[in-house]
Amino acid sequence: MSSARLGIVVRLLAVAALAALTAGCFQPMYAEHADGTGLRDKLMTVDLPPVDKPNASREARVQVAIRNALAFKLYGAATGAPPLYRLDLKFATSRSSLIVNLATGLPDSETYGIDAQYNLVELATNKSVMSGTTFSHLSYDIPGSYQRFARARAVRDAEDRAANEIAENIKTRLASYFFAGT
Repeated sequence: MSSARLGIVVRLLAVAALAALTAGCFQPMYAEHADGTGLRDKLMTVDLPPVDKPNASREARVQVAIRNALAFKLYGAATGAPPLYRLDLKFATSRSSLIVNLATGLPDSETYGIDAQYNLVELATNKSVMSGTTFSHLSYDIPGSYQRFARARAVRDAEDRAANEIAENIKTRLASYFFAGT
């Protein structure tokens, strides 16, 4: 065997040995532990109080969409366990025109955004244990400048997509906190 081939074999064996040493360090995030608890059980202890938004407003509908998406992502089809934590959520929405049709003066493309702040409070001590911010900004097209229903539907779909993205970002951050403690 030539020295070049021997060097390649030695390097491959070193990589395989290092991989074998670190293989025992991997632990799936959503796996159950030996005591029968897992990340899903910890996520079920988070209470999701409603956000204070004016009734019958667009933001109230977005708040319900965020809360429902987050509840499904945290609890799944199950109901929440007795709460140990409370997740306080505040958000602001924005809408702006990206492209305006020069002939009609109406927008052809708009952007919708949600900027959210969340705070996880431990109920036993009423102290904040984790906080953060997240955002979702997406664009949508308005098919035809005179189609008001199509525009309203496009805005609503953008609100729902943004709410789902906010919920996913918060769930991922909560999972990280409960799994790693950071």
